[in-house]
Amino acid sequence: MKPLDPKKKTALQAFAVVVFMGGLGWASVPLYDWFCRVTGFGGTTNVAEAGSVEIVDRTIKVRFDASLERGMPWEFKPMQLEVELRLGEEGLAFYEAYNPTDRPIAGTASYNVAPYGAGLYFSKIACFCFEEQILMPGERVEMPVSFFVDPDIMNDTDAKFAKHITLSYTFHEIDLPEEAQAMLDAERTDSGSLN
Repeated sequence: MKPLDPKKKTALQAFAVVVFMGGLGWASVPLYDWFCRVTGFGGTTNVAEAGSVEIVDRTIKVRFDASLERGMPWEFKPMQLEVELRLGEEGLAFYEAYNPTDRPIAGTASYNVAPYGAGLYFSKIACFCFEEQILMPGERVEMPVSFFVDPDIMNDTDAKFAKHITLSYTFHEIDLPEEAQAMLDAERTDSGSLN
């Protein structure tokens, strides 16, 4: 077998590097998401099927924060500023969203907790952030989130000193789902045929 020409070998190596880097770029988002969920890095929270089996006497305050992505026309705020609960105890909080426009708007919420190290111990049981929200013109809704702080936080060398955790949500406008857009188009067609 004849050895490769040095120019062809260099071109082949450069191509392999480009393919490898492209693969890393493609995999970086799911790998980063997995890393954050496993470690709580960046304030990523956990999802639980049910509340904690252990409740201890130590309490922690959970503060609530709300913001909107630039250009999102909703009004969005927490209905309470904070709650105090025992570690492992299930908490329930509500956020309020209002669509002051004359059109339906769909949104999705991103979230995190601070301090970041506490994300590993903050578990949501149910949350409005798990699905898209659609608000009709002038509609105001209350959206619940149920959660608990895992008592294992007391064993973490950094997070165990946290006296409070802040749960933050940011709503982002998204395209109306096809079903909602189809219903809206049908309503417009019906009201147009009546005129």
